[in-house]
Amino acid sequence: MKTEQKMHIKVGDIVTIISGSHRNKVGEVMKLYPNSGKITVKGINFKVRHIKPIKENDIGEIKQIEAPIHHSNVKLKINES
Repeated sequence: MKTEQKMHIKVGDIVTIISGSHRNKVGEVMKLYPNSGKITVKGINFKVRHIKPIKENDIGEIKQIEAPIHHSNVKLKINES
């Protein structure tokens, strides 16, 4: 059984990505996954999902969704006013 990880951010915080292919991009935290230690950041880490048609008349589609990233790969953005 996994335990919840303590995270240094919360929903609504503005964060900067510090590692990975999206390094130096800025976004807002949309959702936390405390059991896995991951977060979803708005506009970062898009993945493609192919959705099959369920009924005969339906049309399949390709959707882009924001995939979660680990909370250790982000830092809080400091407001410079």
